[in-house]
Amino acid sequence: MSEFVKNANAACRELRHLFSPTPLQHNRYLSDIFDATIYLKREDLTPVRSYKIRGAFNAMRKSLVRQPSNKLFVCASAGNHAQGVAFACRHFDTRGVIFMPVTTPKQKIDKTKAFGGDAIQVELFGDYFDDTLSAARDYCDANGAVFLAPFDSDDVIEGQASVAVEMLEQIDEAIDMVVLPVGGGGLSAGVVSYMKACSPQSTYRFVEPKGGASLRAALEAGSPVTLNKVDNFVDGAAVATIGARPFAVLKGVDPNHVIAAPEDRICTVIKDMLNVEGIVLEPAGALAIDALHDLADQIKGKNVVCITSGGNFDFERLPDVKERALRFAGLKKYFILSLPQRPGALKDFLNILGPHDDIARFEYLKKSARNFGSVLIGIETRDRDGFREICERMDAQGLVYQDITDNEALSQLLI
Repeated sequence: MSEFVKNANAACRELRHLFSPTPLQHNRYLSDIFDATIYLKREDLTPVRSYKIRGAFNAMRKSLVRQPSNKLFVCASAGNHAQGVAFACRHFDTRGVIFMPVTTPKQKIDKTKAFGGDAIQVELFGDYFDDTLSAARDYCDANGAVFLAPFDSDDVIEGQASVAVEMLEQIDEAIDMVVLPVGGGGLSAGVVSYMKACSPQSTYRFVEPKGGASLRAALEAGSPVTLNKVDNFVDGAAVATIGARPFAVLKGVDPNHVIAAPEDRICTVIKDMLNVEGIVLEPAGALAIDALHDLADQIKGKNVVCITSGGNFDFERLPDVKERALRFAGLKKYFILSLPQRPGALKDFLNILGPHDDIARFEYLKKSARNFGSVLIGIETRDRDGFREICERMDAQGLVYQDITDNEALSQLLI
């Protein structure tokens, strides 16, 4: 038995002081859709609703074993890692200072404080995470504290590997494929390292947000690189640079086994899992399920485990998620129309719409000095083919219009 396997097993045993194993659940809904046996490893059901508690706990535990006098721990995080560190600080009766960006939503700050109680203090610093991270490291240097990295740490990777320990204990049949969400890479590195030793027949697919594909970029470059731009919608996995230690494990991955999940498509998974299964997933937690759409031809008849990595979803985001899901499904579009400024023009346009078309947004700016006015209109329909018919009718009436649904710049400004 390798040293890594021993350490991962030990981490898993110690975690039982905090919580029972998260369920490995057969999901009939997804299994029927993809003609496979789909299991969900429900990391959204840990005490802090994400797997991050595992790595934070193990790193703190091992630090205290090596140096019992370590009583001050520091991290920088805007989400799940912060909550995991806070929970671990209270468990070990240590002090924690958690640096979060000033822009962190109040809900996340309050949850972190609730998990840590009197054991932690939260310091808000910087508008961007890089500034927050720098402040946290400076604090460590000045106060002799221990920095707890979110993913680029051997102890954290061992802790995340406890997910795989539980999986293999919970299933009676062979796992053909594990679908792993990737952010900084700690979870993927831990699970792959353990599974290669204990379930060598298993294969893997990796999925990261399209707007934060740091693993693929690193594989193409041969080493970790920093992305020039990151879409932060999938905030639990939108990482500009994959960790050096995780990449040392993952550097042999076939780039064709790394899936870039479109952010809007992820929204359809969040919505479907909530509406159909009653499962609340954050965007990062939906990544592995989303990837099944790209793997449909590869997984038929196979036993597949998707790791749902987190469920810290702020329901204030739900309208945005619904909006993006509808747009991805082709059931909602936005147009800018040039409408004649004459009586009855609006009524003529409304006659274009069918019985299953609904106006979700309408803004009309009438300017008396012009013959035409600009209209911003959002339309929902039951069938994506409905928009083809709407456009044909607008063309027949000679209307001048522009579809701005996929125009990112205009969408951000107007929608």
